Order: sequence, then structure tokens, then C-alpha cells
Amino acid sequence: MSFLGENPELGYPLVAAAGLAMGSFLSVVVTRMPPRIRWKNRRKAYEALDTTDYYDPPPSSVLTGKSRCPHCRATIRWYDNIPLLSYLLLGGKCRNCGAPISKLYPALELVTMIVTLLSVWRFGFGWQGFGAMLFGWFLIALSTIDLRDGILPDRLTLPLMWLGLVASTDRLFIPSKPALLGAMGGYLIFWFVSGLFKQIRGKSGLGRGDYKMLAAIGAWVGADMLLPTIAISSILGILIGGGYMVATKRSANNPVAFGPFLAFTGFALLLIGHDEVVTWIQQLGGLFR
Repeated sequence: MSFLGENPELGYPLVAAAGLAMGSFLSVVVTRMPPRIRWKNRRKAYEALDTTDYYDPPPSSVLTGKSRCPHCRATIRWYDNIPLLSYLLLGGKCRNCGAPISKLYPALELVTMIVTLLSVWRFGFGWQGFGAMLFGWFLIALSTIDLRDGILPDRLTLPLMWLGLVASTDRLFIPSKPALLGAMGGYLIFWFVSGLFKQIRGKSGLGRGDYKMLAAIGAWVGADMLLPTIAISSILGILIGGGYMVATKRSANNPVAFGPFLAFTGFALLLIGHDEVVTWIQQLGGLFR
């Protein structure tokens, strides 16, 4: 089913614009959600100690509060908040104080537009295309937050997992059983690996956010895609993350975020398709017989 009738090609400009708009919204999510989470955690900690010394004004939530320049705190007008275009017209600087605007914003808008276009290019303008968009948008937000703040928030990983399970009830990408097993297996595999690593090395190698993110990806791509997801993301992590650590002389005690590699792999496998990936794995296995 296509939402655009017999002329789906007319939808690409609209989809590109929607991707840019969603990228602008995601920039709000990734900049506002972590401070809000830290504030709530701090409040809970002080409440447990039965003291009100914690109180400070809560940061803006994702859905409330005006966008402001982080340098001069001037309110950003609507005409300076047009995705990608405003950044280019302003020369990457705040209209009020001239301070540089973070490149995060246009980068997120551009990446989100590309992911959105890839989704409809692969699956069309129906429910599958929309589902792939939704999956990609969540993964972009999670990847960015993991890179910036080193966390994978439950308020993103858990809804993504449930959305995958709901989508499977209509066999949007996979049936319900592989989706449920993918969610369970994704969490349990990383839980086991992390526990084993802690027994051997005395410290955790993965955070619980990684468990939940793999569970969410498993709910979308299925249980038999878990090992390819782990294998490919681990290889990418070693090559790219390890290369980055060597280049920047970063200590092994400050590891590179693993979420972005999981996200890239999960979305790529969804785009390629379950049956195609299984065929490739079988062909690869045949080479070693």
C-alpha cells in the first residue's frame, strides 16, 4: 500500500523535507533529554536522602521550552530555525551574538534526511517505509546521545523495542515469534557477555543500555539476525573505534561508545532484508565446508 497513489516519485521532495524537519526535532531530543535525565536522577537521589538541597530549576523538556542560543541565551526565531537552510544563510553563526552554531544540528538534519529517503527508497511509501523511518530516527537519536553523553536512555530503547514487537503482529518486517525471540535474545546475549567479561576482567564491558538497544534491534530484525548484528558491529567497533582511540591516544579506560555501531548495523540489516541476509550467511557458510 502506498500513501501517494500512482505517483510515488512526487513524494521524494516531501519525504526529504520531512526528514530535515525530523532531524531538527532530533537535535532537540539529543540536547535536552540527557540533562533532563541527569536532573531527575539527582532529584531522586536527594529525595532518597530526605533533603531538598537538590532543588534547581529543571532543564527544558523535549516538548516544552523555546530554543535558545547556548552562548547568549537569545530566543531563536522561527526563520532562524529552518532545517539546514537557516544554518547556511546564517553562515553557521548566531544572528544575535555571532557565536558559532554547533555543527551537530545540520549534521543531524542531513543524516536524518538521508535515512528517511533510504527508507522509502527501499520499502516504498507505505507502512513498511514508515516503519523503517521510525526505526532509523530512534537509532539516530540513540547513537548521538551515546556519543555525546555515554548513555542509551530507557525512554528511547524501550519504546523502540515495543514498537518493533507491535509491528511484528502485522508481520511488517518479520513475524511475532522471531521478533519476541530477538528482543529476549538480544538482552540475554549481552547480559551474559557482560557478566563473563566482568568475571574475567573485573569490570563491565557493556552497559545495560547496550543490552536494551540490542533487544530493541532484535525486535525489528529477528533472532537470527542477532549474531550478524553483533559480529558486524563488533568489527566496525574494533576498526573504527580502535583506530580513533589510537589516533587520539585515548585511554582504554575511556572506551568508545558502542551504540552507534549497533545502530548502523541494525538499520543496514533492516534495509537489506531478512531473507537476503540469511541467504548471504548460507552462501558464506558454504565456502567453509
